[in-house]
Amino acid sequence: MESIRRPRAEDASVIHQLVTASDIDVIGQADSTLDDIADQLAEPGFDLERDAWLSHDDDGRPNAWAWACRNGDSDLVDIEVIVRPGADPSGDLAGRLWRTVLGRAGELARERGHDGATVDIGIYRADEARQALARQHGFEPGTSYHRLRIDHDGPLDPPAPLPGLTLHTGETDDVRREAHRIHQEGFAEHFGFVPVDYEQWHERRQAQSVTDWSRLTVARIDGRPAAVAIGNDQFVSDEGCGYVATLAVLPAFRGRGLGRFLLRHAFAADAARGRKGTILHVDSNNATPALDLYLSAGMRLVLVIDIWRRRI
Repeated sequence: MESIRRPRAEDASVIHQLVTASDIDVIGQADSTLDDIADQLAEPGFDLERDAWLSHDDDGRPNAWAWACRNGDSDLVDIEVIVRPGADPSGDLAGRLWRTVLGRAGELARERGHDGATVDIGIYRADEARQALARQHGFEPGTSYHRLRIDHDGPLDPPAPLPGLTLHTGETDDVRREAHRIHQEGFAEHFGFVPVDYEQWHERRQAQSVTDWSRLTVARIDGRPAAVAIGNDQFVSDEGCGYVATLAVLPAFRGRGLGRFLLRHAFAADAARGRKGTILHVDSNNATPALDLYLSAGMRLVLVIDIWRRRI
């Protein structure tokens, strides 16, 4: 008999085991670390007492993990429902949890003054079973995120500097504020983007164990903030790779090679740290031709995650 309870921070290990079992079943390998799960449980604004559920069987073995998480003050809500392979042959547990997280998504939107919620769930392209469940619950494909990787075999030469370019790392508040503004303006037209103020933006990154502010780089052209690249250690422990979490160029500075420069700057920095490679994610419906840029820089596709969306 199943029992469902609220998770606690100390459940990170058992949740990680459950998520890993699901990932291996679908893509043949683990795709998260224990630190990833711990960071998720500590996400600012994520209320474990209201937004998450952990299911156990009679022997105390975790069989399912589900959550709904608000996206700032917008009507966007991200959800997840993961069931251990083979643990729910009837589909009753999955159905119950899907209904539960969708109900909570509606509540989260109403709590923020919206008359409905736009609900997103990320599903591996290879996971046909969960795609079918998403369709059954009224979801349709929204966009796709491509995980790209380039391998490094020893040190790399840094890119040649561009005219008027200076680089500034994120150890100071002034540079972090510039990075926030560039990120907000540079991503304003992207799928699922929700504007947040500097305090929210900073709090979320400060709470993540993988954050290293020295990996944030603001590019200025003739003294004017123009672009930002934000790297972190999300893929170091499992893949041995650096990660470019954000790469944004302000509209007024596009077409000057800044994106390619910052990408190659990140490659060289990761190689100098002894990383095996560099990883990033890109929206296939990106408002800028980012996918073409990354592929032309030598990156290759390693995984596709589709975002399915429903309005409730």
